[in-house]
Amino acid sequence: MKLNVQWMKLSPPRILVLGFAGIILLGTLLLMLPVSSRSGVSLPFIDALFTATSAVCVTGLVVVDTGTHFSVLGQVIIAILIQIGGLGFMTMSTLVAIAFKRRISLRERLILQEAMNQNTMEGIVRLIRKVVAYSLILEAVCGTLFAIRWSFDMPFGQAIYYGYWHAISMFNNAGFDMFGDFRSLTGYVYDPLVNFTAMFLIVAGGIGFIVLSDLVDYPKTRKLSLHSKVVLLTTGLLIVFGALVIFVFEFTNPRTLGGLNWGGKLLGSFFQSITPRTAGANTIDIAGLRQATQFFIIMLMFIGASPGSTGGGIKTTTFMIMIGAVIAMMRGREDIVFFRYRLAQERIFKALTITLLALLLIITVTMVLTMTEDSGFLMILFETTSAFSTVGLSMGLTLKLTAFGKLMICFMMFAGRLGPITLAYALGQKKGKELYKYPEGKMIIG
Repeated sequence: MKLNVQWMKLSPPRILVLGFAGIILLGTLLLMLPVSSRSGVSLPFIDALFTATSAVCVTGLVVVDTGTHFSVLGQVIIAILIQIGGLGFMTMSTLVAIAFKRRISLRERLILQEAMNQNTMEGIVRLIRKVVAYSLILEAVCGTLFAIRWSFDMPFGQAIYYGYWHAISMFNNAGFDMFGDFRSLTGYVYDPLVNFTAMFLIVAGGIGFIVLSDLVDYPKTRKLSLHSKVVLLTTGLLIVFGALVIFVFEFTNPRTLGGLNWGGKLLGSFFQSITPRTAGANTIDIAGLRQATQFFIIMLMFIGASPGSTGGGIKTTTFMIMIGAVIAMMRGREDIVFFRYRLAQERIFKALTITLLALLLIITVTMVLTMTEDSGFLMILFETTSAFSTVGLSMGLTLKLTAFGKLMICFMMFAGRLGPITLAYALGQKKGKELYKYPEGKMIIG
C-alpha cells in the first residue's frame, strides 16, 4: 500500500521515465537469456542493455547483428520491445485496461496526455484507440506487401516472418533489420515495392497519430487542424529538399549514387532523405557518403519526426516555430503566424527550450565521446545525433564503441525518446506558482 501511495505521488514525467526504464531493464534481462541467442551463449549485459534501449527507444543502433546473433525468440522479443516503445508503454497498458473494460482514471489520462504530447486530456482515450488501430492496420497491410515481395527471394514462411517483423520496425521508425551483416535494405536500392512500402511506413509513423487521424477523417470533415497543416507542409518540404540536396551531392559519388542508374539515384535520394526522419534504415552506404552529405543528414536527423509520433528529434513543429520566429523578427512583427493563426508565446518559449536543450545535450556528449572514442569528430557527432533523435543511422562507430561510449549512447537514446523537457521535468523539483514578478529590465541583443 505504501509503495502504491508513493507511485501515485509521482508526476507524469517521472512515471514515464521510470516506466520506460523498467521496460528497458526487463528487455535487457530477456535478451541476456541463452535461448535469446542462436549460439546459446548469454549476451553480455552492456550489449543486451544497448540493444534493449535501442529497441524500446525505437532507434536501431546495434552492437550485434540482429539477423545473425539472435534466435527467433530474441528477434520476437526485440519486435515486442519496438512495438511497446513506439506506441508507448502507457498506450499499451491503456489498451489492456480497455480490453478488460476497466475505467481509465484521471491520473492515467494525465500521464497519457504527457506521453502523447497533447495540450488537453479531451478525447485522449479515443485517440489511444485510434493509435492502436492505425498501427495494426498499417503494419498488417505493409507487412503483407513485404511478404509478397520477399517470397520471391526466400521460403514463404520466412518471407511472412520478415515482412511483418520489418513492418513493425519501419512503422515505429526503429531501423532494425534482419538481413545480416548490418546491410539494412542496401540490397533493395532498385526495388520500387520495398522502397515505397518502407518510405510510406516511415512517413506514416513519423507524422504522428494526430495527423493520421485528421487525414483519415478528412473525407468527412473536409478540414485539417493547424497542427496537421504545419506537420504535412514541413514534412513534404524537408523530404523534397533533402532528396534534392542528396541527389546533387552524391550524383557522382561512386560509393553511393554514382554507380546507380537514374531510377536508382532517385529512389536512393528520396529514401535517404526520408530515413533521417528517425527511421534508421538505409539503401546506400552511409559511411560512403561525402562529408557534406553526412553533415546535411545530421541536420535532418536533428529536426526528426513530428509530435505524437514514433520518432524523435526536436520535431518538425519545433523547427517551423524557430523558422517562423526568425522570419517574424526580420519583418519586424511580434507574432508568429501560420495559416492565419497566431501562436501563443508559451509555444515559442517551449520550442526554444527544446532546441537549446537538445543542442546542449548533443554538444556535451559529442565532446565527451571525442575524448573516449578513437574516431573522427564528424563520425562521433553523427552517432550522437542519431542516438538522440532515435534515428539509428550509423557511419560505423557503434561497433567500435567502448563500454563507456555505449552507456553514453544509451543515455542519448533514452533522453531522445522521452524528450529533453520531459526528462528535465522528471529530474527537477516541482515548482510552485510564482507569487511575484521582478521589474522588467533591458538588455542589448545582437
